[in-house]
Amino acid sequence: MVTDLYELTMAASYIQAGMEQTATFDLFVRDLPTQRSFLVAAGVDDAVDALGSLQVTQPSLDYLAGLEVFNARFLEYLADLSFTGQVRAVREGEIVFPNEPILEVTAPLPEAQLVETLLINIVQHQTMVASKAARVAIACRDREFVDFAARRAHGVDAALKGARAAYVGGAVATSLTLAGQLYGIPVTGTMAHSYVTTFESEREAFRAFARRFPANVVLLIDTYDTDRGARVAVQVADELAVEGIAIRGVRIDSGDLERLAQSVRSILDTGGHPEIEIFASGDLDEYRIAEMLANDAPVNAFGVGTRLGTSADAPYLGVVYKLVEEGGVPKMKHSAAKANLPGRKQVHRFDEQDLIALVDEEVPGGRPLLELAMENGRRVRAAESLSAAQERRRQAVERLPPRLRVLRGGEAPYQVNISDGIRALIDQLTDAG
Repeated sequence: MVTDLYELTMAASYIQAGMEQTATFDLFVRDLPTQRSFLVAAGVDDAVDALGSLQVTQPSLDYLAGLEVFNARFLEYLADLSFTGQVRAVREGEIVFPNEPILEVTAPLPEAQLVETLLINIVQHQTMVASKAARVAIACRDREFVDFAARRAHGVDAALKGARAAYVGGAVATSLTLAGQLYGIPVTGTMAHSYVTTFESEREAFRAFARRFPANVVLLIDTYDTDRGARVAVQVADELAVEGIAIRGVRIDSGDLERLAQSVRSILDTGGHPEIEIFASGDLDEYRIAEMLANDAPVNAFGVGTRLGTSADAPYLGVVYKLVEEGGVPKMKHSAAKANLPGRKQVHRFDEQDLIALVDEEVPGGRPLLELAMENGRRVRAAESLSAAQERRRQAVERLPPRLRVLRGGEAPYQVNISDGIRALIDQLTDAG
């Protein structure tokens, strides 16, 4: 039921006309957003899981019957529906570029049509957030960052899936406990300003928190005055040292973060605590982090929230799902600026360029990106750990040409070529159209 109504009406028309022949659809991104040089594929395993559990429940059938749009034959078809097709997809965390299939679905035409909205939703959102997170990781250099986006995400599911995608993209942890429970992502957190204000003083708040959670003490020091909070943190660190409790870090969440980080660092060092780290948060993104580090801000780690979870500067991707073969015949959309590449394909990666070719074309030397993920409606490979996907992303970003690891666009884009076989097929279909 996570589908647009027109997917259902098209499928009903196919069933009525007896059109259940095999069809293949490609899911891909048409263009990169402004300032983006690459994308990180994410949500692929979730998409495969969704296909594996595809069904229409009785309450949904009752609802659809009540619309008085669909006949009994189509409702009977839906009652028995499950995904029976094949999926080929890139691995989670792989770098992808425009027009390259992230996921290919081959199934009876009504099945393949019905899952369009679901697959676009899953892959678009997670790829968007993972790509943003990868840019934050680039900006952080050798520092770490944590996903703080849950409270500003566009809904509960977006927060959960966003935390998953942010981890694939490079976050080392998340503040969202449900993401930790479901995905095994490390969870972390400090305290809120409200916690500090409920105590008579910062000193009492810091003591209480440190004594309750002595293994990982990070104190929020900007509730009143940041420099004063840093001095209080030094005093509390001295007091608690005799109890065997160490202050790991302090967090600054507001104000001029660069200037405050410098002054706090000086206070901590002068107070005899160079080991206490500085954690910065508050409307951060890759641009702000890069600027801070370029100015030698002594920040050890970052919390990135709103601008990560919403991918604020590029809040959507132009993910599409297009028919490329039907009944063994290549298909192509000819619309101006929206044409797609026909036929079943493979993407071959070389050192600094990709080649999109027909699936049966021989392409020596390249690394094929699309792998079989489902056959006959069943997984043929287990879902990977998110740590494996994160490591794939890390290595893939490192292999990119340096010009693509910049945060602002304008450099020559990554080269994606089209094979002679696809070009010939385009010419053939264009003439026929």
